[in-house]
Amino acid sequence: MGGATIKDVAAAAGVGIATVSRVLSGSGPASEATRQRVLAAAKALEYRPSALGRGLKTRSTGAIGLLVPDVTDPFCAELTAGVLACARSQGGHVVLDATGEDPDVEAELLERLAEQRVEGVIAMPAGRDPRPWQALMRLGTAVVFAGRTVPGLPSAPCVLADEAGGVRSVVEYLAGLGHRRIGFLGGRGTDGPAVREEAFRATLAALGLAVEEEFFARARPTADSAYAAAASLFQRRPDLTAVVAGGHRLGEAAVLAARELTLRVPADVSIAIVEDVPWSELCDPPLTAVAHPARDLGYRACELLLRASAGVPARSPGRPVVLATELMVRASCGPVTGSVRTGRSR
Repeated sequence: MGGATIKDVAAAAGVGIATVSRVLSGSGPASEATRQRVLAAAKALEYRPSALGRGLKTRSTGAIGLLVPDVTDPFCAELTAGVLACARSQGGHVVLDATGEDPDVEAELLERLAEQRVEGVIAMPAGRDPRPWQALMRLGTAVVFAGRTVPGLPSAPCVLADEAGGVRSVVEYLAGLGHRRIGFLGGRGTDGPAVREEAFRATLAALGLAVEEEFFARARPTADSAYAAAASLFQRRPDLTAVVAGGHRLGEAAVLAARELTLRVPADVSIAIVEDVPWSELCDPPLTAVAHPARDLGYRACELLLRASAGVPARSPGRPVVLATELMVRASCGPVTGSVRTGRSR
């Protein structure tokens, strides 16, 4: 048909223009029956809101900015897919960029997005300084964090995975297999690695297991640093019977280091990772992993952003949306046996 106006949609659906506007923008209440009637009428009439008109009224391009650490990272790719799916379902588009985990790069990208008058920004933040975000929010740009938060910004909506619950589930699983000396391979910098390490320590303590500093190794976000940390942990504490890697890159490093040191998995050491990725099932043996709902994180973050940019108040201001993780049990973890590793009995 083409050329239909919002008045045409209202007439076809038997509702007022204001109701059509609320339904199509997601900016206000409407019953499910009314919503479906409006959407059906808009589809039948091939109604398309004017992007130019929206931009003139709001001084916004209607685009959504998305900042992730690394576009090639499997977790970031899934999160991005979720944001794209949600944005497209609402007729929006996404401007994607990568920070490389560099707070200075992140600050520059935020300035560019502000200049482009994006509707809002979804981000896995690289830094902990709230000032660049506060400056963006003062301009009226909506901000939603996904997977991580920035301290000092309690008003910014965020969608997080249950990091503590995921780590707790894998440590309890290993303890149930008889492991008592469990190491942790962690990262540095952002709050994500810190939350995982804190949960690991707390779970060991709750189970009455030893928490020794030599059980921990930390790496920078590079493959070389992760491998060096994993190799160091295996060599420094040959009595460890299991290792939890606090990220998929760290998990890959643990597998490679174990192979180089001729450690059998799981006969000599059990390995589990936080953040399940496709290749973890292809390892020999397949890796036990904590699966994060990355795509759902992105989708829910985009939903929150669209609500915030439309002026819809958050249902629970200051409280994050927390999505459950899932322990994927595979063959890389086994019970403690009588095998001997570097002269020490397990």
